[in-house]
Formats: sequence, C-alpha cells, structure tokens
Amino acid sequence: MSQLPFDPLLLAILSPLAVALAIALGLPKRFSIKLAYVGFGLPALLALHTWYHFPANAGADYAFATTYSTGLDHFGIALKLGLNGISMPLFALAGIVGLAAGLYAIQSGAERLKIYLMLLLIMQGGLMGVFASIDVFYFYFFHELALIPTFIMVGIWGGRDRNYAAMKMTIYLTLGAMLSLIGLIAIYVKSGANSFDLITLRHALAEQPLTGSLQKYCFGLLMFGFGILVSIWPLHTWAPLGYGAAPSSAAMLHAGVLKKFGLYGLIQIALPLLPLGASQWVGTLALLAAVGNVLVVGLITMAQRDLKQMVGYSSVMHMGYAFLGIACLSSMGAGGVVLLMVAHGLSVALLFLLSTSIHHRTHTFDMMEMGGLAQKTPVLAAFFVAATMAGIGLPGFANFWGELTIFVALWNFSHVYTAIAIAGIIISAIYGLRAAARIFFGSPTEALAKVTTEHPPADLNWGEKIPAILLLATLLFLGFWPKSISDPVNHALHPAWPAAGALPSTLVAK
Repeated sequence: MSQLPFDPLLLAILSPLAVALAIALGLPKRFSIKLAYVGFGLPALLALHTWYHFPANAGADYAFATTYSTGLDHFGIALKLGLNGISMPLFALAGIVGLAAGLYAIQSGAERLKIYLMLLLIMQGGLMGVFASIDVFYFYFFHELALIPTFIMVGIWGGRDRNYAAMKMTIYLTLGAMLSLIGLIAIYVKSGANSFDLITLRHALAEQPLTGSLQKYCFGLLMFGFGILVSIWPLHTWAPLGYGAAPSSAAMLHAGVLKKFGLYGLIQIALPLLPLGASQWVGTLALLAAVGNVLVVGLITMAQRDLKQMVGYSSVMHMGYAFLGIACLSSMGAGGVVLLMVAHGLSVALLFLLSTSIHHRTHTFDMMEMGGLAQKTPVLAAFFVAATMAGIGLPGFANFWGELTIFVALWNFSHVYTAIAIAGIIISAIYGLRAAARIFFGSPTEALAKVTTEHPPADLNWGEKIPAILLLATLLFLGFWPKSISDPVNHALHPAWPAAGALPSTLVAK
C-alpha cells in the first residue's frame, strides 16, 4: 500500500497534532502560520499517496490492510491502524477537505488566529484517526477528539446565535455519541472476543453470532446514535443551526468529513457485525430517511432565504439518500453510500467556502438582498454554479455516481422510496438553481447596490481560489474516473453481500 519508510497513516494523524501542540506551547504567530501549512498539507499529501498506491483488489469481505500496531493490548484496546476499500476513500477525503479548510482559515484573518488554527489542527488529526483506526475504541476516541474543537469554534468564532447553536450541538451530538458508545460496548461485551479490534470482533461474531433480539437492540442503538451524528430526521435540527453559526473552516470540516463518521460506522461496523439486527430496522430507517430527510427537509430547504442555512439544510437532506442506501442491505447500496459520502463531503465543503466568500462581498447571507453579483465576480459565480450542479447530481461530478448507484439499489428495495428519492433531485434543482439566480443574476437589489457602491466587491483572490480549485478538481476527477474509489469499494464489499453482487461496472467502474 505504501513504499514509504514510515507509516503514512500514523504520520498523517500525528503531524497536525504535533503542530497544534507547538502552537499551544507559545510558537510566535508568523511561525505558527508557516507550520500550519505543514500541519494541513502533510496529511493531505500522505492521504493522496495512500490513495494512489492502494491496490484496487486490496481484499474482500471488509478485509483490512494493517500498517501499524502498538502490540500493546490493555482491556482489549490497542492502537491499530489500517485501511480497507471502504475507509480508504474517506481517509483521502479527510486529507483533501482538511487542506482546503486549513488554507481558507490561514487567509481568513480571524481573531486569535493561532488558537483558531490550533483547534482546526486538532480536529484534522482526529479526522485522520477516525478513518485509519481498526480498533473500535480508537475509532470512537478520535471522533470525540475531532468533535470537541467544533463546539469551541462555534461558541467563540461563530456568527448569529452562536451560543445557542453551540449548546444545541453539544446536547444532540453528546446524546448521539453516548447512544453509539453504549451500542459499541454492548457488542464488545456480548461478543466474548475481549477485544475492540474490529478484525477480531468480526471473526468472533462470524463463529458465534449474537442472537436476533440482541442484534436488534444493538443495531437500534447504533442506528439512532450514529444517526443523530449524521442528522437523521427528526433529530437533525442541530445541523443547519450549527453550520449556520459555525466559522467556515469548521463547517467545512464538520459537514464535509466528521459528519460521515456515523454513516461510516453503520457500514463498517453495524452492517457486517449485526446483519440480523439491520434487517429488523431497515423499514424504520428507510421511512425516516425518505419522508423526513428527503421530503420534509427538502421542502424546508426550498423555503430558506439565508444562504448558509440553505446549505446546512441541503446537507441534512442529502444524508437521506445515504440512509436509503444503507437500508437497501446490498453491496450496491452500501457502495453507493461510500461514493456519495466522498462526493457530498467535497461539494458541501465547497459550498460553505463560497457562501462565506459571498458574505464577505455582500455583507449579508439573505439571498433576497442579493442579485447581479456575476457582473462583478464572474469567477465566484462560476464556482458557485459548478458546486450547485455537483450538489444536484449533474453527470460529470462525483455526486452523480453516488446518487445513481443508490437509486438503482433502491429500486430493488422499494419502488415508492425510489420515486421519493428521485423527487428529491427536483427539489435540489429548485433550491440550488434559484439560489444561483438570486445571488448572481438579474438586477441587484437596492440594498446590495448601496453596499457595492460604497465597497465595490472584488472577485475571488488566490487565498480563496486555491482551496476552491482543490475541492472542485477532486469532484471532477471522481466524476470522470469513479473507478479510482469504486474498485476498492467493490472488493471490500464482496462477498459480504453475495445475493446483491458488486457495484455494476456499467454504473461506476468505468
């Protein structure tokens, strides 16, 4: 998987944490900023290196390629790092979005920039650890490590209603984390494996599966625990409020990467360990996702006037597609979810970046007070329209493959839910294209004309262009070459779902 003389996964985790520690110990500001480039850049380079060298046939049935282990095992807990075809794309996502968020933060001119960068670096280190961990305890630990800075950044650097948003995020996400922790501990105790090692747990439960009733309770805890973290309806209200108040780089990292923790946990842990429990909950999961996330939240998104709130609600809506893919209980559904997680992470991070760039030029998030901005900022308009098209699922962008694969899998599960999911595309097109039209085209409003007369808006500068280009280029690359992640996903899921087969090559492997 790597030709390097050191473990790339371990270094990708430790490097941002080491830079954060150096900043905390009093490094001067100018050196802190320079070192922050290393803290964000090195994990991205290592993630891209790992992605490039990751073998397409790395192993079937969720098999991991282990790269590092401490060899120490206390209470069944040991730091063990590795990737399989499911975690590798998300590890790469964490590196790419982390670099984009870091670059945007460095040029943001935020107050107390050193502390801001330090918290982002801690968050970045935790994100790299989430998807590199084979030990379930460390998987959970790194999530909490990445989550804590989010609350602090929203509370200190957030916008309107930041204190209320930080409190609500804390309550909801703590509840979700506790429910999922109870479910994970229950699996550890009842498996008899005496280990949190995911490989050991799978072997133990393959030989002696848990009873159907026990699997039902454990999967229910994980489904609602992880579901809250992902923003399943109706326990989703923390997300648009939190993202609306969060500083841009924090919103990019949380919505783009950390939010995928719950979906990843369901696919990597809950589905393979608790298949009988999953089969008893899929009806509930599909109903909440289709009616709640896709329809109800989609209609709420259409009614938004605040640009950042619209992006936040749209993120919640698109998580409905991911839950529907999981509910299919097939390799095609699970594989489509992995593709969509990566695509959504890139596109929503780009939209949050551009939303803040628009605010800097208009001094408002109210779309009804905008208009005609494309005449003065054509590059910003081009990026926003491209990001909107990606979110809708236009062919040529990575989102298309994830959504199409989920829809095909969903057709075999339920024609009704497929129709609802397709209706979600229409809803996405309405609010996305309407937002682009209101912001960039037509005549400027009187309020915007007054602002732009006093402070003429400039187009995107290079500090904004570079992270935007990084995200958009990755979306386009995966849109034209999805095989780079679909092949490893195929091999990881086969033969875990033998009845459903692998992701069809006609859809995502070419």
